[in-house]
Amino acid sequence: MGQYIADQISRCSTQKIETRVSVLGHIQRGGIPSALDRLVATAFGKAAVDLVAQGKYDQMVAWQNGQVVAVPLPEVMLQSPSPVDANGYLVLTARSLGIYVGDDFQFSE
Repeated sequence: MGQYIADQISRCSTQKIETRVSVLGHIQRGGIPSALDRLVATAFGKAAVDLVAQGKYDQMVAWQNGQVVAVPLPEVMLQSPSPVDANGYLVLTARSLGIYVGDDFQFSE
């Protein structure tokens, strides 16, 4: 599913951005996923798809008090300890390499 979505983003983007897929189970921890890992991943995936279906692209899913909730990204950003300097060396380097770093993004119709 991740590869399919990455392909669609790449195909539909007006900037023709490169997309990459990361399998979280490969990078977060070792071992076989537990039943809880699978339940949380399924709940997060369903909630994320529901947000997209509702046209809510400015939100993320989170686990709070044993429930999956939607959190507006501006709210998350206000809680961040240190925002990234949009004109910092690493951001400018990434942009010069054509890496998408969160700038304005538009899909083609």
